[in-house]
Amino acid sequence: MLKVNNISKSFGGRTVIEDISGEFDKGKTNLIIGSSGTGKSVLLKCIVGLITPDEGNVYYDLRNFTDADKEMKAEIRREIGMLFQGGALFDSKNVEQNVMFPLEILAKMSPDEKLDRVNFCLKRVGLENVNKKMPSEISGGMKKRVGIARAIVNNPNYLFCDEPNSGLDPQTSIVIDDLIGEITHEFDITTIVVTHDMNSVMGIGEKIMFLFKGRKLWEGSSADITHSNVTELDDFVFSNKVMQGLRKRT
Repeated sequence: MLKVNNISKSFGGRTVIEDISGEFDKGKTNLIIGSSGTGKSVLLKCIVGLITPDEGNVYYDLRNFTDADKEMKAEIRREIGMLFQGGALFDSKNVEQNVMFPLEILAKMSPDEKLDRVNFCLKRVGLENVNKKMPSEISGGMKKRVGIARAIVNNPNYLFCDEPNSGLDPQTSIVIDDLIGEITHEFDITTIVVTHDMNSVMGIGEKIMFLFKGRKLWEGSSADITHSNVTELDDFVFSNKVMQGLRKRT
């Protein structure tokens, strides 16, 4: 289980997230949703340690990550996989080298073991025989799948996805959503997805946290989200832009 307690963060005197608490369940796709600029990515960065919160703590299975020493933080980070918004592949490395990168940094494995693990992960995301292709030679959807393979190559306990469908067409977005959901359940990972895409919410959202102007206003499941009785969430869900997206998915 992953837990945040009373997390707050300000920049230049402006509060971006305030007093956020919640739990993210193991083996489920946990979504942090809300409009652009509402603090979703800042919360994610606090959780993974890219930003230190001004107040509050983050717990990984009862381990206080916020106050941990260098060794403990390194141990926890070895349990984390990250899918960045743009894929964040190294342009100078081929697909195989990109996926192998975390193993080169973190794993004590032989070269053959590393290659076997890379090939397993590429096969799992539906990308066989593309090892030697460069990022410039593959599509945006394939780049996201390479990013997922890299995120899971180190057998993480926790998977973080920052706007995984950014820049993708609706059909490819569904493929990426489904893949994230399948991997979460198959490997019993605690997955957290930051998104403002209601298609993702209705497609794979098992536990959902809604942020509005830096505060948590609602927490629940996709089954409950359309009758939350939270005005700000209703506005988010039923906006014309969102409903157009939902129609595309159906």
